[in-house]
This record gives sequence, structure tokens and C-alpha cells, in this order.
Amino acid sequence: MSIKELREKKTETLVRELEELEVTLRGLRFQVSSSQLSNVRKVRVIRQQIAQIKTILRQRVLES
Repeated sequence: MSIKELREKKTETLVRELEELEVTLRGLRFQVSSSQLSNVRKVRVIRQQIAQIKTILRQRVLES
């Protein structure tokens, strides 16, 4: 999902999506540690998405 699409979403939606991504990341980390996940790039992509959402949420706090 692009930054532009994320900026168009409501804050409540972003918070809910952030929580879901953090749960997903936790599961992926367990899979990596137990050698069940062969594509570790997924971890990187999820971390980038989390960072983007956190950045947008922080910008909204500073604007208000």
C-alpha cells in the first residue's frame, strides 16, 4: 500500500491496521526463529509498513 493511500485513511483505521501488522510481525518472527519461514523479506516489508503508519499517525498528532 502506498503512502498516498495510507494518508487517505482515517486514524481509527490506521490504528487497527497497525495492531494487525504488529501481530503478523510477531508471528513471522517466531516462524523465522524456528526456520519455518523461507521468505524472510516478508518481515522487512511488514516492518516498513508499520513504520509508514506510525509516521503518518505522528504527523497527524503534530498537526493538531
